[in-house]
Amino acid sequence: MRIEAYSAVSQAYQASTQVKNVNSNKKVGRDDKLEISQTGKDINVAKKAMQNAPEVREDRVAAIKKQMEEGTYAVSMEDVANKIMSLF
Repeated sequence: MRIEAYSAVSQAYQASTQVKNVNSNKKVGRDDKLEISQTGKDINVAKKAMQNAPEVREDRVAAIKKQMEEGTYAVSMEDVANKIMSLF
């Protein structure tokens, strides 16, 4: 076991911590700047539009209910099967 190696490592560590402290006190001449891309702005507009939109399209629901009551609402079994298969 070499004890001298410990002191050399310890000295190297102390030297590097002193350098870090000196560098952390420096002020950089640049200011931070944030720029939002056009895509980010578009996404923000879309989010706001979605927040204002109702979750349920009442007009569409009312129209389907009316068709169901009248017996004129028809659903293609092929469309139903395709929707079910798309889930898997």
